[in-house]
Amino acid sequence: MKLSRGMSWFLLAFGVWSWVIWPNFLRNIWKDPRSWDAGPTAFFTVHLLLVVASLAFGTVIGVLGVRGVRAGRSK
Repeated sequence: MKLSRGMSWFLLAFGVWSWVIWPNFLRNIWKDPRSWDAGPTAFFTVHLLLVVASLAFGTVIGVLGVRGVRAGRSK
């Protein structure tokens, strides 16, 4: 599969964006009083899983973008 240069940069930017946004979201959820009641609540657990999944997808998408950018430069 070939990616255009623009699409490769878009995927890379999406991966970086994920790593900028989601850790900040997790910090905000951590501070939320609904997150803790003698331990983590369901509210916190669901949002933690959302953050983990989003970072995993963002990483994979970012890696695809990096590979596309590198492949485009070698030509």
